[in-house]
Amino acid sequence: MRQKSRLLVPLLAAALAGACTGDPAPPASGDPDGTAMVIAVADEPADVNPLSGFAEHGAAKLYDGLVEHQADLSLRPALATGLPEPSADGRSWTVRLRSGVTFSDGSPLEAQDVVATYRAVLDPKRKSPLRQRFAMLKGVTAVNPATVRFDLTAPYAPFPELLVLGVVSSESVTTREPVGTGPYELESWTRGERMVLAANETYWNDPPAIEKVTVEFIPDDKARADRLRDGKLDGAALPPPLAAGFEEADGMMVAYHSAADVRAVVLPTDNPVTGDPAMRLALNHAVDRRTMVEEAVATKARVAYTPMPHVLAEFVDPDATFEFDVTTALDALSAGGWLPGTAGVRTKNGVPARFTLRYPAGDSVSAALARSFAENALAVGVEVTPEAVTTSGPGPAVVRFGDPFDPDPRLYPLVHSGSALGGYHDATVDGALVTGRTATDPAERATAYRKFQRAWVTAPGMVVLVAPNHTYVMRESWDGYVPVVDASGADFTWGAWWNLEEWTPR
Repeated sequence: MRQKSRLLVPLLAAALAGACTGDPAPPASGDPDGTAMVIAVADEPADVNPLSGFAEHGAAKLYDGLVEHQADLSLRPALATGLPEPSADGRSWTVRLRSGVTFSDGSPLEAQDVVATYRAVLDPKRKSPLRQRFAMLKGVTAVNPATVRFDLTAPYAPFPELLVLGVVSSESVTTREPVGTGPYELESWTRGERMVLAANETYWNDPPAIEKVTVEFIPDDKARADRLRDGKLDGAALPPPLAAGFEEADGMMVAYHSAADVRAVVLPTDNPVTGDPAMRLALNHAVDRRTMVEEAVATKARVAYTPMPHVLAEFVDPDATFEFDVTTALDALSAGGWLPGTAGVRTKNGVPARFTLRYPAGDSVSAALARSFAENALAVGVEVTPEAVTTSGPGPAVVRFGDPFDPDPRLYPLVHSGSALGGYHDATVDGALVTGRTATDPAERATAYRKFQRAWVTAPGMVVLVAPNHTYVMRESWDGYVPVVDASGADFTWGAWWNLEEWTPR
């Protein structure tokens, strides 16, 4: 049985504050023993099946992966007995399975379950959103009942990072029932409102001390803060300005996490305004990122210039930046044919420099960034109208992305030609991204990703703005919280709750 880690990781620089006077208030669940908890997150999953993209970073609560991340982001075995073993040519990886593990339906974990899980991801008929993430996986084979081999089309250095994917039983692959080996089971799910998780009493690594976890889905930042203030939640992710109001609250703790959370304005290439390379370059110079950090996200952020998250420091090129310079921005627009027009809005071939910028309703940070971006753009003759939306769609938008473990899973599908940017193409960027995903030498990968960033600042595909920290407010009724570097989102599988099964009541 693996040893549970409860060590704080100083390098994450989590800043904690909160009054500790008196006895802590009872949990929002009403359970004085602390064996139940109520937390809130902004985003509700469409599905809790790993094959549908649920908990792609692991810590899925209902499932375990072959490996899992520790607080320092390194990997440790979970359903595997040891870390994946590569072949000499890097084209295959072998994993040996832990014995004595059972699924929530009582069936034993065997190699055929792992094979069925990954083959389902690769099956084009299933249309798993993870299929592109595993594009390098050629096949998976059960060597024997306790050993699995993954064969790749080419060496892929970060492949072990992908094996945090939750393993489902082979019988449940076609049913989509939540049958996993994780520390919790799904007790109930009221769509649009809440999900209740109950401890898996037969969990192979000891059942959780918190036996019931209620997860409320509240998209609006202020609404989550209000429920915390009213004592109806035990914890929630909040933007820094709202979290600051709890700094002196008795029995509450405010925690700041570094995050691979890159906020950017996507500028589609099929739009006559945003698709113009001169426009994209000009807007990158027109944006006052430092003021955004100070005002839009209350200083709990860093400026960002490229899609590479700053938490992946070994891959970051510190010189790949855009100078905030209105004159440079105006020169780029003029050189690109965007000339002064009526009412201060520039035009090119009769097309006004005007577009609507969508951002998620209820996301106060994205809303503030959209407003700030619009102000900066107007200063150079580009009229941007921010619009709150409840669903994603085509067109310019404020987006968030980032992977705290490795650059490739997010960058390649986002930026490579034919990617999510829809039409963005740069040969140097493409070449660097391919090297970054195929090279096995860490130094070669780092060089490739720095080359990507240098190419990006000469021909950007979007306007990267800031990288906010994530902020959580939690009741001080449990021990076991350990800070981690967050992913771009803040759901109940990662962030402050990544090791919830290890928490204990005080």
